Amino acid sequence: MATPLVVSEVFKSFTMHLRDGIKLPVVNDVNFSVASGECVVLGGPSGIGKSSILKMLYGNYAVDAGQILVDHKDRIVDIASADPRTIIEVRRHTMGYVSQFLRTVPRVAAIDVVAEPLVVRGVEAAIAKENAAELLSRLNLPRELWSLPPSTFSGGEQQRVNIARGFITSHRVLLLDEPTASLDAINRRVVVEMIAAKKKEGVAMLGIFHDEEVREAVADRILDVSAFSPRKAIAA
Repeated sequence: MATPLVVSEVFKSFTMHLRDGIKLPVVNDVNFSVASGECVVLGGPSGIGKSSILKMLYGNYAVDAGQILVDHKDRIVDIASADPRTIIEVRRHTMGYVSQFLRTVPRVAAIDVVAEPLVVRGVEAAIAKENAAELLSRLNLPRELWSLPPSTFSGGEQQRVNIARGFITSHRVLLLDEPTASLDAINRRVVVEMIAAKKKEGVAMLGIFHDEEVREAVADRILDVSAFSPRKAIAA
């Protein structure tokens, strides 16, 4: 499928249970698609719903209405209505996610954290670790840290582990939530190169980048999330 991700007529609101069940609209009528080899960047001001869109696509947030269609193993899966087991299967094989924060099991070595997505897909542990080492080297994480748990690292070091873990697989779709936010200029350039390589491999990517230089370097297209804002509709 040349377009492995299609979002159609998606609506999302949050229910404020501590405020008598008031519903707070987040996004209305979200429609877009991402083609293979394309990096689409979500634009618009903070709080407009960019991260919420990524979390809906990954199945972390339920949607009120609409479809999130992913080409998974030559069949179309609607993330908006899929059961939890199917969502886990899609995450394992088709849709990757690089979040702003690294969440790992305590006391697990950084190299094992990075290798784990390959191991769960059946790759031999030694080969998975070789791939993990290559990515950690490319992201300039000192070798002496590889055997240590990332919980002891600085924010920038943790994010490099996070990026390596997200990029180690061959997922057809990759969601990127501020992957370069905690990085220095050198490692930002490395991530830009890694995104370019994924594009050449035909990966469909959807991301949030507040760094203007990075955004301009990676974006094939910028999607203004303000167009889906219910606040704009109310103001009108």
